[in-house]
Amino acid sequence: MKILMHICCGPCTIYPLDYLRREGHTVYGYFFNPNIHPYTEWQRRRETLEKYAREQDLPVIFSDEYPLEQFLQMVVHREARRCQFCYAFRLRQAARVARRGGFDAFTTTLLVSPFQKHDLIREIGENAGEESGVPFYYVDFRPGFKEAVARSKELGMYRQQYCGCIYSEKERYYRPVKKKDTGEGK
Repeated sequence: MKILMHICCGPCTIYPLDYLRREGHTVYGYFFNPNIHPYTEWQRRRETLEKYAREQDLPVIFSDEYPLEQFLQMVVHREARRCQFCYAFRLRQAARVARRGGFDAFTTTLLVSPFQKHDLIREIGENAGEESGVPFYYVDFRPGFKEAVARSKELGMYRQQYCGCIYSEKERYYRPVKKKDTGEGK
């Protein structure tokens, strides 16, 4: 099959690309990630993917759009469900590109991370596939996560420390200072 693989970053591409190629599929990448913040982080992830894609002879469609405002408008006041909106935004766009490009199916590198909401990704991907007429190709890539991490380190790839959105960045780095209980007010 000719598969369009939505790509979140270079390191997460390693195992899914190898897996799909071993299965005999022709793989194209698609980079569309308006959730990534700040813009310099988005650029760094894109540059890392560009380099890896050249080394792997992986054709990638790079969306130059950075509709951060649209992403934020979708999730504001819905922060607890932000991943649902984020996955839907990216996977629906990937499905549209797959339809326009005549792909047999589409998938996502998000399925390699044990930190992502796997069942939700699958459900949204399958719905986007039904809407677009291009099937979502589901594979649980998580068994290859540790291998991909090791290989990305060997290759000296930039590895981000959060999924990309401003909320996950806060969760990764912000630690509230606990106030000492002075006993006042008792």
